[in-house]
Amino acid sequence: MTESPSSPPSSRPATLRLLADQVLVEAAYDRRPELLTNGAVDIGADGRIVAAGPLDVLDAGSTGGGRNRPETVLNLGGLLMPGLINAHAHTPMTLLRSVGDGLPLDRWLSEGVWPREGRMEPEDAFWGMTVGLAEMLSAGVTTSCEMYLFEDDIVDAVARAGSRVVMTPGVIAALLPGGEVEGRIEQIVEFHHSHHDPESGIHVGFAPHSVYDLTPDQCGLIARHARDAGALYHIHLEETEAERQLIIDTYGASATRVLADAGVFEAKVLAAHAIWLDETDRRLLADAGAAVAHCPQSNLKLGSGIAPTVELLRAGIKVGLGTDGPASNDSLDLWQELKLAPLLARGSSRDPLAMSPATALAMATTMAADSLGLDDMGRLKPGAWADIIRIELDHPALTPGIGDDLLSHLVFAGSARFVSDVWVAGRRVVERGRLLSIDVDEALHQARVRGRRLAHTLS
Repeated sequence: MTESPSSPPSSRPATLRLLADQVLVEAAYDRRPELLTNGAVDIGADGRIVAAGPLDVLDAGSTGGGRNRPETVLNLGGLLMPGLINAHAHTPMTLLRSVGDGLPLDRWLSEGVWPREGRMEPEDAFWGMTVGLAEMLSAGVTTSCEMYLFEDDIVDAVARAGSRVVMTPGVIAALLPGGEVEGRIEQIVEFHHSHHDPESGIHVGFAPHSVYDLTPDQCGLIARHARDAGALYHIHLEETEAERQLIIDTYGASATRVLADAGVFEAKVLAAHAIWLDETDRRLLADAGAAVAHCPQSNLKLGSGIAPTVELLRAGIKVGLGTDGPASNDSLDLWQELKLAPLLARGSSRDPLAMSPATALAMATTMAADSLGLDDMGRLKPGAWADIIRIELDHPALTPGIGDDLLSHLVFAGSARFVSDVWVAGRRVVERGRLLSIDVDEALHQARVRGRRLAHTLS
């Protein structure tokens, strides 16, 4: 436990101060999570953090550093930390939760998911996203990276809920006449022009489904558009052993090499799953500066395998945690991934030092943000967005909470049930466990009605 400030405060005025027993910041010396005792976070009118650190340091800065003390002070107790970031999700699939359980990935898609998704309408996606946002915000997830169709309705749901999204509209050749993708790419380019607005919490990228759905040339074409737009390129990669072998049999090389030869890594790439990479594949990702979205619970539920996170991190590849879709998880609770990731890393390597609690927390906050190209999120420091969650520490599962043991408590005993309050850009969206920005009863009703309709249409 340390009592040094994480970084110098901004000169901008603060309008709100949050006080807590503990504040989780990004250490200035190694950018890893660091706990500060008797801390505070000052937030400006623009929704960004002005200062974060020990209260006495912030007070000294207010009186001697040219900053006025905030107009409003909330003495919250507990622990303040960055909002969690879900690096790979298909959230509207809440309407398909648990579909096809027990099927391998290819049959799960063709027999379970796609028949129901083929009957989805835009309003279904809106309500599926809304009920998913209720689940995520209640668990302290303030940003998600979505790969899905119905992008207009998804960003509408996010804006209404007061959350954030990296919306990467999907390109699925199997759903397009003749497998032709050019028209869909034009739609996404136009969507990027009209909706990409980081100041309002909407980031837009491109999401080709996979190299087993699209051709290498199509993947390369989409990458050039993403590169030219400075946008994220979000793709499923090496999720199952069967998928890996299929691509090798078809093209004579791994999917990662096929994408590299197609020029995909000229864009900023986020590879979802990346379970069956070999050392050469990992080196290709690392050299390209690509990142990986690690979805341990979905990978286990589908029997896909265990991603080599220790080797990925050792290669210098950024890894963010994701839930995948609620049809294959079946939860959007990132705390479960936060616990599973280090357990799997330690168990598969037979090394209890393979992944520390600090690294796991980074994979849900700072490293997840970096994986998505969001350097002003996932951290409590001046200039970053004030996306903040409060953890209730007065619970047997988080006791005694001595020193840096509290980091281990958060990772291995943490849970969505400990999230009491959530702010997005300084706006409170969850207060004492109650969602303020979503009519939860209506969202639940709509999701049940629409989910049943999609299921019954096929029966």
